[in-house]
Amino acid sequence: MPNTLLTPLASRTTFVERTFETLMASSTPTPRDSEAKLQHILRTASQVFAQHGFEGASMRDISRATGVSLAGLYYYFEGKQHLLYLIQSTTFTFVLEGLRSRLHGVHEPAERLRLLVLNHIEYFLSHPNEMKVLSHEEDALGDPYRDKVQAIKRRYYGMAREIFGSIATEGLAPGIHPRVAVLSLFGMMNWTYKWHKPGIDPDAAELTAAIVGLFLHGVMPAGAEPKPVFAERITAGDTR
Repeated sequence: MPNTLLTPLASRTTFVERTFETLMASSTPTPRDSEAKLQHILRTASQVFAQHGFEGASMRDISRATGVSLAGLYYYFEGKQHLLYLIQSTTFTFVLEGLRSRLHGVHEPAERLRLLVLNHIEYFLSHPNEMKVLSHEEDALGDPYRDKVQAIKRRYYGMAREIFGSIATEGLAPGIHPRVAVLSLFGMMNWTYKWHKPGIDPDAAELTAAIVGLFLHGVMPAGAEPKPVFAERITAGDTR
């Protein structure tokens, strides 16, 4: 994937350049230098938040981990909330734009679903700290940052709903509530970081195939008749 993690910040050129006159020892940094420095700060801050939690981490912790002075961090970032917002917004934007690029010219519903899962899994297997921060610190953002991130997430969810709609139209997932289906799919994808062990578990491509297979077909062999497990429990008086 192209290294465009900080693309959403590109419009703030003047601010970036002015900031890194302070943060970097060189004279006037190039845009590439600025992006690399910002990427370093955001990825390191993600690691700090993942290790200590948002509430348990301090700007001083991030300063020590990044090698950027505390004054330098506060010159560029308003505080921890601003950092958390940038981690979340740039991550979701990168994933969203990557999916749009991959889906361009692809119309077959099952292939679009595969690309949705592959795009998500590839990014988060290579960015486990960001995944942990997004999963565990979703409610830590206050307004107006929360609303901005939610807007990006709604666009991503909307793309997934559109893909599922085409899957349902093709008869590949009949009778499944769209919201339940899409959120269940995100649940499968988002929690891989909790158990996935590189070198032991499947790589992104194989893991994608497994998730898509489970999502579309479940774990039952083809032609098998499902047993009414829950109905049996209720009949027996067991409502657990």
